Amino acid sequence: MASVDPQLAVYVAVFATAAVVCAVSLRRVSRIDTPDTRRGFAALLATSGGWAAVQVGFLLAPGAELKEAFHVVGLVVGFSTVGAWLYFCSAYSGRTLHRDPRYRAAAVAVFAVVTLVKVTNPFHQAYFTTTFATTPFPHVVVHSQTPHWVVMGLSYSLAAVGYFMLLELFDRTSLDTRPLTALAALTALPVGFNVVGYATPWLVDMTYEPIGVAAFAVGVLYVFAERFQTIRLTGSVDDPVVFVDDEGHVKDHNRKAEELFPALEGDVTGAPLSAVLPRVAAAIDTDEAVLELDVAGERRYFLVAANPFTVGPRRFGEMVLFSDVTRSERHRRELERQNERLGQFAGIISHDLRNPLNVAAGHVELAREECASEHLDTVANAHERMEALIEDVLALARQGDTIGETESCDLRDLAETSWRNVETVDATLAVASDLRLDADPDRTVQLLENLFRNAIEHAGDDVTVTVGALDDDRGFYVEDDGPGIPAADRESVFEPGHTTTDHGTGFGLAIVAEIADAHGWRVAAVEREAGGARFEVTGVQAAIGAPQNA
Repeated sequence: MASVDPQLAVYVAVFATAAVVCAVSLRRVSRIDTPDTRRGFAALLATSGGWAAVQVGFLLAPGAELKEAFHVVGLVVGFSTVGAWLYFCSAYSGRTLHRDPRYRAAAVAVFAVVTLVKVTNPFHQAYFTTTFATTPFPHVVVHSQTPHWVVMGLSYSLAAVGYFMLLELFDRTSLDTRPLTALAALTALPVGFNVVGYATPWLVDMTYEPIGVAAFAVGVLYVFAERFQTIRLTGSVDDPVVFVDDEGHVKDHNRKAEELFPALEGDVTGAPLSAVLPRVAAAIDTDEAVLELDVAGERRYFLVAANPFTVGPRRFGEMVLFSDVTRSERHRRELERQNERLGQFAGIISHDLRNPLNVAAGHVELAREECASEHLDTVANAHERMEALIEDVLALARQGDTIGETESCDLRDLAETSWRNVETVDATLAVASDLRLDADPDRTVQLLENLFRNAIEHAGDDVTVTVGALDDDRGFYVEDDGPGIPAADRESVFEPGHTTTDHGTGFGLAIVAEIADAHGWRVAAVEREAGGARFEVTGVQAAIGAPQNA
């Protein structure tokens, strides 16, 4: 059995190790949580491992022709690592260049052209030529031509773009990025070996890049997995981020967090979060999600969210993210102030207006006992209208509150309950179809009451009101056989104060719209084929598992 040259064995062992390391590392790529970064890193490992394996074949293949064939395959696979590297760098740094169809199409076109030139080299010899050498062991010496150096320059230029993406990401975080910077530099270190092999007899003139990528993979997946994930998160997130361990001690943070919290400046690693940022710690512990801060002399609000930080199955602590919600929080607080003022207004109406109204109504009754006068009847009617206005204004004011807990309700039961609460005189209620829906029953009864009153006020005491489910259980409708609503008025009828009768308050349909909106429903006045008014309530959530339209 022929013995293997010791120097050749060393070269084969180095490249074989690189191939094996890349292949084994593929099993750990699943620990990278971001899909695009995971795919890019897997592609980088696969192409680099394949490239290293081809180099082993190049070294061990018998005969110059077979060695040249392995070299061509290595040129193609090696060039593909550039695409994988750029994909990984773009995804890891939070960019979307790897998803842009224009860049993808350009990459495929360039790869196809370069590959065609390489694989056809045996015919034109324009890319490289070879000679056979016997030292330090028998091997093929590749003499690269001008097209090779052009492609090489393009490859290293594109690789430099990837390095720029990584370094810019590292620069955006306050974390110690030196370990990953050193790992990234390892991928470029073999370029020095290439130069030494080309210019001196100390190394064989061949490609050494797969060795650097294998070292990068080992460092990322086996040594600095946590830091790799942390830097990606802190550098690619525009919001302030602070990392704490399971004991509540500060581990890392990005520059945005340092700008927001000057207390993070300096070395605070290992210090309790409660000591460095007590208000943040309190917000996490007490679920007070919104933190109020003075930033550059301006009052701003930040939503504090603490999420578990894991790498694969292992938990390393929590990531505390601060999202600027100043605009929405200001709006929410303004709504609270408006609702408070509305409640005060409702109190004034309920007490300061209703009490003297009751006194006036009582005196009218006393006056009626003493004498009969149509003027007193007019005053009494005015008092009744004022009472109705007060009731509707109070009801409208209460619509600013959110709805109560929803439950599965039966449309027929809600309609019949509402009908009993309304003075219907000779009017008739018909329920055309059944529907079970998720709703606040009390508020929905109030909605139906106002629709029924509207029908009786506008269509007369003998009106027939029909309630039923819409097709496909989209919601329900309430219609009557009265004169209907002119098309020009179908949107304005929901505006507060809009009425077409002398005894209407103009608030009933406004209350209907408010209750529907509080549920997330939509209500509209539509044309009824047989004439009359028809209101459709859509966007209704049907009760899960309940039988529909019967």
